[in-house]
Amino acid sequence: MPSYPYVLLSAAVSLDGYLDDTGPDRLLLSGPADFDRVDEVRASVDGILVGAGTIRADNPRLLVNSAERRAARTAQGKPAYPLKITVSASGELDPAANFWHTGGEKVVYTTEKGARRLRERPVAADVVALGDELDWRALLTHLREVRGVERLMVEGGGTVHTQLLRQGLADELQLVLAPLFVGDPRAPRLFGPGGYQGGRLRLVETRRIEDVVLTRYEPTAPGTGVLPAAADRHWLALACDLAAECPPSSTAFSVGAVVVAADGTELARGHSREAGDPVVHAEEAALAKIAPGDPRLAGATVYSSLEPCTHRASRPTPCARLILAAGVRRVVTAWREPDTFVADADGSGMLAGAGVDVLVLPEYAARAAAPNAHLAL
Repeated sequence: MPSYPYVLLSAAVSLDGYLDDTGPDRLLLSGPADFDRVDEVRASVDGILVGAGTIRADNPRLLVNSAERRAARTAQGKPAYPLKITVSASGELDPAANFWHTGGEKVVYTTEKGARRLRERPVAADVVALGDELDWRALLTHLREVRGVERLMVEGGGTVHTQLLRQGLADELQLVLAPLFVGDPRAPRLFGPGGYQGGRLRLVETRRIEDVVLTRYEPTAPGTGVLPAAADRHWLALACDLAAECPPSSTAFSVGAVVVAADGTELARGHSREAGDPVVHAEEAALAKIAPGDPRLAGATVYSSLEPCTHRASRPTPCARLILAAGVRRVVTAWREPDTFVADADGSGMLAGAGVDVLVLPEYAARAAAPNAHLAL
């Protein structure tokens, strides 16, 4: 399965939601302390991405300014500067822009047409053509699998932020709110119009920095694309944490489960042997807390640290069939069931065969298996 970097959107806006004004000079929305925070974030990532419009409008350098932070990166075996990335469908880029002549390596993602334009008027960067149109999923996959970018910081502009958020590809939003108004409808906004898949975001931090406020958000709604969204990783990690709360057993797995509505609302959670019941399973415990026929179940996702069971001796209905009976059409799990207690278990196959969308994230398998380390796996 292709993989993406962790995608962090970073921006500063006025109180009325603008990134800049319409004057000839860049509007400085924050001050020295926040600029230093941004420098720290830049030093922590593997790549920094901006759209071509930001290069044209702001002519940024996108450097790690602190010599100490650059030295710390090189001590860790990393380049002094993160990879600098831009995206341009047209390939209309100024070879004299600061972006190309400061920092370390650079890469441009473009279309076949844009690549032809860049051969005519080359820039000091690697050029990657993604096809007839720009494809964010292909771009992110290339960054992770070919360029080794694990953490990506996106600094703009509004079009890029809008596209990534709308497609459910952002893992975090770091937004600085500045105490001023722009008030000009011609000025650029952080997000453009359109439908967003992420639902309500989760606030994870607020911090005062001089006269601005930093807010950090994470998506909450389950992923809708081919690859896992940040919310899928969040809820599956929670299910794995719940598995660690199970009373240990020598005859059953320790499993955690969470049921999440399409808008990111947690409907219920449960874990094996919950509330003194020695045979209750995680999915069973969670679903029992939701009223039968709740209309939200049809669009919900069940997150389970272990794939739902298809056979059990303790009760007549296995968890895979409980999920089907509840009307849930999406399941995300971390770990395929070993043959420890049941031979040829295949809860994922049973669910998929019944039309349920099943997503297995094997990178969480070790975390899911840890509470079961006492069993002969």
